[in-house]
Amino acid sequence: MVRQGATLRAMSLAYGPCSMEDRTVSARWLGGYQVDVVAGDFTVRVDEPERVGGTDTGPQPTDLLLASVASCFVLSLAWAANKRGITLESVGVNVTGTYEGPRFSAIAIDVDLPLPAEQAEALIRSAERVCYVTNTLRRPPELTVRHNLS
Repeated sequence: MVRQGATLRAMSLAYGPCSMEDRTVSARWLGGYQVDVVAGDFTVRVDEPERVGGTDTGPQPTDLLLASVASCFVLSLAWAANKRGITLESVGVNVTGTYEGPRFSAIAIDVDLPLPAEQAEALIRSAERVCYVTNTLRRPPELTVRHNLS
């Protein structure tokens, strides 16, 4: 296991920007279905749509999961292009999650990258190697839920 961890760290260092420190975000319930999520200096209001009892004042948690996939993949494409000296005029993705019960059973990333096919495919393969979010979804981490006694 240590060998695999060391290998993954080495791959991250070789393939992309890497921070080995833990990341923490905080969430506080505001009432109803509203939550404020704090990540560093940024606060994001999360809510549910009116049809399920929310007030629709922010994206749903599942939208944020898909947004994390989308933004990380675009940034990974930009990093890969920069590493290869390729100038991007534009890059975009559409990310679709397919619900199955209380989870996504599939997530699809459609990439809009106006480059020659061979160049675009190389950048996409590189982005797949370095994107932290998609790599986390492909190899899920151990998930622990703890109750903090007050």
